Amino acid sequence: MKNLIKNIAILWVATTILFSCSNNDDDTTNATGTLKVEFDNIYGDANFAFNTPYTNSNGEIVKVTDVVYIVSNIVLTKEDGSIYTVPKSDSYFFVNESDAASTLLSLPNIPAANYTKITFGIGVDEAQFNVGGEGQGNLWERADALGMTWSWAAGYKFVKFEGTYTSPSFTDASFMVHTGKTGEIYNYAEVSLNLPENALVRSTITPQIHIMANLKDIIDGTTVVNFEEGGMVMGGTKVQNIMANNVPNMFEVHHVHND
Repeated sequence: MKNLIKNIAILWVATTILFSCSNNDDDTTNATGTLKVEFDNIYGDANFAFNTPYTNSNGEIVKVTDVVYIVSNIVLTKEDGSIYTVPKSDSYFFVNESDAASTLLSLPNIPAANYTKITFGIGVDEAQFNVGGEGQGNLWERADALGMTWSWAAGYKFVKFEGTYTSPSFTDASFMVHTGKTGEIYNYAEVSLNLPENALVRSTITPQIHIMANLKDIIDGTTVVNFEEGGMVMGGTKVQNIMANNVPNMFEVHHVHND
């Protein structure tokens, strides 16, 4: 009788473990979940705030009044090295500091998995632009409403960064930094960030990746923009340098919530 009870207990434990493992496998192979990505704008070591004076490395004082950038083409890398690409139709976002809701991206229908890296673009990639208006849905209208377009031929503004600056020769003069295509150079930037801890996407878990975006790096990064030389930065080598050298380095993952 004791042996029968012991055998039943062993069978129950084994069945429980098998069922648990099966559930875990389902969590990571058959289910989907939602992933959230937060873009938290800062300036240097401080929380960003509009109309706040910030002193750059060249001694110029800037006060920012408007900042918007396009986040696009999100790709997630799994623990096993495979990737999941968010469909393009769901992968263009306007991060607008004036609209708090826009700084938190919600990505539905993500395959359940442990994710170790996030990759995204800043701007609208050339392939997507070349499909024309019909292939872009309402992207142009959304961008235009935020002042993120030039003419159709010139395309989209990838980053809009505006405000006033004070330098040796100017006091509270206006500046505008608008990046995008310059001549034959498209200036689309790609950012790839390793996660400090895995994002565990499950049907019952919605992770949130918290990314710090250092706005100072737009004009005061590897390439330093001197507004003393001119406050309107909208083309040429300055924009090329900003998108090639500064923008890819302005983002850092601070932490991941797995709640």
